[in-house]
Amino acid sequence: MSYLADLGYKVAPFKVGPDFIDPGHHTKIAGKTSFNLDSWMLSREYNTRVFSEKTKGSDIAVVEGVMGLFDGYDGLSETGSTAQMAKWLDLPVVLIVSARGKARSVAAIVKGFEEFDKDLKIAGVIFSKTGSLRHYEYLKEAVEQNCKTRCLGFMPKNDSIVMPERHLGLVTSDELDISPKVLSTLSSMVRDHIDMEGLINSLDSFDTSDTSCKRDQKNDDLARGQGPTIAVARDKAFCFYYQDNIDILKKFGANIVEFSPLNDDRLPPDIDGIYFGGGYPEVFAKDLSQKTKLFQEIKKNSVSGMPIYGECGGFMFLCKDLSGMDEARYPMAGCFNFKVQMSKRLRSLGYREITLKKDTIIGKKGDVLRGHEFHYSSLENQENDIPDVYSVTSRAGQDLSLKGYQVYNTLGSYLHVHFGSNQECAKHFVDTCKGFKDKNVI
Repeated sequence: MSYLADLGYKVAPFKVGPDFIDPGHHTKIAGKTSFNLDSWMLSREYNTRVFSEKTKGSDIAVVEGVMGLFDGYDGLSETGSTAQMAKWLDLPVVLIVSARGKARSVAAIVKGFEEFDKDLKIAGVIFSKTGSLRHYEYLKEAVEQNCKTRCLGFMPKNDSIVMPERHLGLVTSDELDISPKVLSTLSSMVRDHIDMEGLINSLDSFDTSDTSCKRDQKNDDLARGQGPTIAVARDKAFCFYYQDNIDILKKFGANIVEFSPLNDDRLPPDIDGIYFGGGYPEVFAKDLSQKTKLFQEIKKNSVSGMPIYGECGGFMFLCKDLSGMDEARYPMAGCFNFKVQMSKRLRSLGYREITLKKDTIIGKKGDVLRGHEFHYSSLENQENDIPDVYSVTSRAGQDLSLKGYQVYNTLGSYLHVHFGSNQECAKHFVDTCKGFKDKNVI
């Protein structure tokens, strides 16, 4: 993406799967918001429309895959995989194969990917972590002798471009500014070692002419200022949001205002709802714990019935207290009487489908939503009497502890919901906020 941007291309970036961190880095480098594509959480029609709409005005689209090419929801189907998305969108695939410790064996790997799913279009292979030009020549000879896939080049091993990680993955773009020097190094490595011109010339053009959709006049009127105002927590501690979720809330009339729990002592004025996304409250727990006035205001709004939605890190922030990365315990907003305990091991990871067991602020009883769960913390006192409003669908044999809790009109869960899986639930959240607004108009 950096190389293409340096050449003057308008790049439309995308990420397959439920990841929040990679799209943040894409957005900074490409200068255009990166959107998630997901064949398990979202329908084929939804993915196709998002890809078509978000490539408008761009010269080239770059879609980063998830895990291995065929890895997805389980080991038996292609659902959720990069391969399925490539076929849905009719996109060619560039294989990235680690050359570390390998020579002729890479031909077996490439051959396996060629044969595994012949409906895929493979545009070529790039080798990463190569030791030298001579090493690449060995790899290229092996592939050319045994495979149909074209070798596009290689990326030499270079420790200066390794990005820092923490317990949920790469350090986020909100905290890490990739230096111009690193970007220049990345771009020059692509220029010097990969046949990008050949790759680009082999690509088909994409058509974005049939993506117009009918607009809802009622929603347009709401969007012009009559709709409710929803405050969205966004800073280094709360940065895990699907841009689609924000856009869908706007589509149904929400006015979005952002605030920073880390930096602000008060909520924005005249709001009708709050959305706390995921992130790293445990990393910034000490600083967050000093926001007593903010806590009091959030708790007061919760008791008054304001719709407040928190997911994962946002849910942790709404609990009574949490243990930080330094293992000390810090007070939080206190809307839920839970103690959050961080762990050194992963507590839960995977796609989830929920059915609402009762009416909530994000949907009515029986509504179905999809999302994913990924966290290192757990609740110490789940035995308290806060009702669970989520019924979770899992694969056979899975032991899932995911729950959704609603007190007053405050809903929290470890689930990261994608409103694209059921847009009516986003509409219900906006309508609930509108109802709160209308009730409080003097």
